[in-house]
Amino acid sequence: MEFVITGSVAYDYLMRFPGRFRDHILPDQLDSLSVSFLAESMRRERGGVAANVAYTMKLLGADPLILATVGNDFGDYRRWLEEQGLRTDQIVEIPDELTATFFVSTDLDQNQIANFYSGAMGYARHYSLESRNLTSAGMVMISPNDPTAMLSYAAECKRLSIPFAFDPSQQLARLDGDDLRQSVPGAALLLCNEYELAMIQNKTGWSREDILGMVDALVLTLGKQGSVIYTDGDEIPIPAAALERVDDPTGAGDAYRGGFFAARMAGLSWPVCGRVGALCSAYALEQTGTTTHRFSVGEFISRYEGAFGAEPSLAGLRKLEAARSEA
Repeated sequence: MEFVITGSVAYDYLMRFPGRFRDHILPDQLDSLSVSFLAESMRRERGGVAANVAYTMKLLGADPLILATVGNDFGDYRRWLEEQGLRTDQIVEIPDELTATFFVSTDLDQNQIANFYSGAMGYARHYSLESRNLTSAGMVMISPNDPTAMLSYAAECKRLSIPFAFDPSQQLARLDGDDLRQSVPGAALLLCNEYELAMIQNKTGWSREDILGMVDALVLTLGKQGSVIYTDGDEIPIPAAALERVDDPTGAGDAYRGGFFAARMAGLSWPVCGRVGALCSAYALEQTGTTTHRFSVGEFISRYEGAFGAEPSLAGLRKLEAARSEA
């Protein structure tokens, strides 16, 4: 099954603030907020939701395809993706534009303040599934991207009867109620955290029960409390995986999604998919950078069983890896 990920491919600038943001923001002065945080360190990493999700899926043996637009500064990043075994033939380079760039500062409480420059990502709206000969995809993930492109991909998936996962996350600020009413109903999966779900409800007037009636499954991430999968009237709690340390939270949600979707492609059950996602998130939290965590499928299974107990169905990940190797 071809799994297509639409979304951002970006450069990340990750900064650390050696204090707590809350100590420098005055609640009664938010209407005239003017504050600067002096970072003690900064790293430039490869990122973007589509690339991050694809990277973790690849670690688990899957072979996702990224559909994205990038700038003329993408050469080194493209070579790196290919070195990881990821296909780049559907990553379109836009001349005279820069690749999207993410700037984020993290404080001692792992709170974050971020800015995102869209750059070449703004051209994604011009590249449909049909124009790229991807209409036979078995699943499309619609992750944060140019907002118009996200709406277009959702409409196209519905028209072509392609199952799709809708993951608006950072772009919820750019999507209004009408946009969400057009895109969410009919999704195979809706992925969000508690705050994002509340934003969706506020913008649309929907209740949680309304949303559950519109999608096949809702995957709700809860940070340290793990996640919950709602599907077919069931509520499946997923615990967070134990951490060896916490280095940086950037990309932990993307790693969860990568693990979750790799497990779905391997035919694993909802609870196992959630736990695979949780463990991938832990791997990401223990590193700085969204694509710096590494593990073999064997190492992953060993740690999974240490965290959650024996799970014979994880053999499906080995089969996924073997099928990719034979392709």
